[in-house]
Amino acid sequence: MKIRPLDILDLPTIARYRNQVLSLDAARLVTRGNPLSTGGFLSYFNPARHIYTGVAHEDSVTLLGSVIHTSGDTFAKLTYLAPTTELTHPGLPELIEVLSVEAGKWGAFHVMAEVEETSQGYLTLRKAGFSVYAWQRIWDVSHIEAGNPVERWTRAQSVDLAAIQSLYHQIVPPLLQPVEQTPKKTSGLISTGGVTCYVNLLRGSRGIMIMPFIHPETRDVTEQLASLLANTLVRNRRPAYMCVRSYQAWLEPVLEDLGGKASPRQAVMVKHLARLVKDEQAVPTAEQAWANPVTPVTQVSKHEHFVQRKRHGAGQ
Repeated sequence: MKIRPLDILDLPTIARYRNQVLSLDAARLVTRGNPLSTGGFLSYFNPARHIYTGVAHEDSVTLLGSVIHTSGDTFAKLTYLAPTTELTHPGLPELIEVLSVEAGKWGAFHVMAEVEETSQGYLTLRKAGFSVYAWQRIWDVSHIEAGNPVERWTRAQSVDLAAIQSLYHQIVPPLLQPVEQTPKKTSGLISTGGVTCYVNLLRGSRGIMIMPFIHPETRDVTEQLASLLANTLVRNRRPAYMCVRSYQAWLEPVLEDLGGKASPRQAVMVKHLARLVKDEQAVPTAEQAWANPVTPVTQVSKHEHFVQRKRHGAGQ
């Protein structure tokens, strides 16, 4: 199968697949809309961003897929696959592998994707080496009658970063922490009575995604969320959504009581490109390096070279 980068001559294909796209990044979908819209298509030609879109041709079938990476992040995200009528095509895992290789060139250690568990795309991602690390639901909170916005939240400051990181480590399971990296900057809101609640707000022209980190021992959670939503909806006047991961599933009854509407459950899937060694540098696993020559090599430490040579010498 021939796979190449997207170019301007693919515009007719983009237009044809606009209503046949499987979005794999929930936050981008609710904040920016259809990834194959005109604005989304033009963003793929921005050389300042880590975005790669692959086009695969085989016989009369054309497949599309895209991956995006933010500089400094340890992970990249698959943004979409298209068309939805070809999610069982045997060449799609090969296209996903090419997207993963591109992510490795940018320094990503993992590639993430979010997909409904009943979608055919879920099975395709499993075939491409992805595993389920968590589950999530996207809650539409745009129509919640939250009442008057009581000031229970304030914008996080740089002095709050250590407390936010501590809260993150108390909530996010250790298995997910290497993938869902620790907050590095204070870009969200914290509760005024102490940092037991933190939310990151992702904004776009189409809506707002709220990413909550709320300690299970927090008091008055219903009032806290009602205050948050009242402030968010009044000030932004755009559709608002909240992403609730399985490790915070106890928030779902609260949102349901407030009047939120849940989407079908999605699998948070991860494909590992590299592993971490004690000196905190990234190296490819030995099995990957020998079995698959196209596995992206990110940053190999001298310490790892020494360990490998010592092991080979001991085995002789």
